[in-house]
Amino acid sequence: MENTQNIKKVFIVDDDKFLLDMYTFKFKEKGFEVIQAFGGVDAINKLKGGIIPDIILLDVVMPIMDGFDLLNVIKSEKLAPEAKVIILSNLGQPADIKKGRELGANGYVVKASATPSEVVEKVLLVLQGGESFEK
Repeated sequence: MENTQNIKKVFIVDDDKFLLDMYTFKFKEKGFEVIQAFGGVDAINKLKGGIIPDIILLDVVMPIMDGFDLLNVIKSEKLAPEAKVIILSNLGQPADIKKGRELGANGYVVKASATPSEVVEKVLLVLQGGESFEK
């Protein structure tokens, strides 16, 4: 019974079903509980519905509500006050990374420069209190 308390919940928000499933597989393989949201609106509904993730992986380029707007809502409405947030996006310009940091993200990973296994490692680093920002 004690072991279940140590299982970390990762909440993955993306509008690409293939990527959601790929990252879900990788995190489950490492013992995480995974919750998926297909876009920003779905993510807000799930957070308001009571899910409590330990960490949120957030895409930026999504229809209706992009990841920066979603992060702003999560922070301003305190929807997951204890959760760490890593932006996982193909946008890798210094201005994007700076914006993520300013909005309160704990990390920023460019999808094209990190394998799914490396993303899991970055999540573990952030869960241990570190940061993981692209240079």
